[in-house]
Amino acid sequence: MEIPGLVVHGESAPFSTALRSLINNPLYSDVRFVVGQERQEVFAHRCLLACRCNFFQRLLGPELGPGLPSPVVLSTVPAEAFLAVLEFLYTNSVKLHRHSVSPSGRGLGGEGGDGLRDKGNSLPFRQPPPLQVLEVLTAALEYGLEELRELCLEFVVKVLDVELVCEALQVAVTFGLGPLQERCIAFIEAHSQEALRTRGFLELSAPALLPLLRSDKLCVDEAELVLAARSWARVGAAVLERPVAEVAAPVVQELRLALLAPAELSALEEQNRQEPLIPVEQIVEAWKCHALRRGDAARGARCRRRRGTLPREHHRFLDLPFK
Repeated sequence: MEIPGLVVHGESAPFSTALRSLINNPLYSDVRFVVGQERQEVFAHRCLLACRCNFFQRLLGPELGPGLPSPVVLSTVPAEAFLAVLEFLYTNSVKLHRHSVSPSGRGLGGEGGDGLRDKGNSLPFRQPPPLQVLEVLTAALEYGLEELRELCLEFVVKVLDVELVCEALQVAVTFGLGPLQERCIAFIEAHSQEALRTRGFLELSAPALLPLLRSDKLCVDEAELVLAARSWARVGAAVLERPVAEVAAPVVQELRLALLAPAELSALEEQNRQEPLIPVEQIVEAWKCHALRRGDAARGARCRRRRGTLPREHHRFLDLPFK
């Protein structure tokens, strides 16, 4: 009777280390990339990329021919994120970080830092500077790397904090990552005031900001939310070179101006004359709510209180209490 074979496994660490030494290593390389806006040259091995990733299998087809072809240009992905993707493809592991870090004295192929060198190779692979997990996640999504995507998503949820959450929300909205979007919105609802003060909030797109302004659970008063929306619109206007009111138009209708006291509404109206932000019709609807002392009198104005809405005398006349 034939004895069945037995699959035995050697140690994985030396195998991973050996493959890691080939990352961005010209030794035996048969494909070159020019990556990112900085046009970083990166060396790789076509057979390994093609068998690990369908994107590279299509990209590095037989039409490239033998030898070292002309560089393949990938201008949309940062070089550090691309190297992280290569590290995962070569070793099935990658080191992720919550935030971007710029260690002094280290760089891609530069002096300083620890690197893995193959004998006779003058250009060893050096670990790239730590980069934010969202950059790796974005690259994984673009290249269709499902396993890396899931690892990145799991890590983002685990380390989500005030500084990261708005950037993560933007990635979730851009790529249609529903569960991550829900987690980010829930986090911002619980830490609203801190999140509104971050750079990530100011850099949100209008589609990413809209679900936040529609939330009843934001722990922030409407007056502060109006100020945050104005700051957001100013940043967008500066970047896009468009008027503040034009940038704000897709989102300001979600501001609940009827929650503001008459004095606050008057001050907002005056500021709006100096720097248009909110359509005049929307302010008129808020005044109508005050004049008639009924929440249902201002259908164009949002009257429902948020979790963080501070009490004001006229709130007792609103027909739509906080839920």
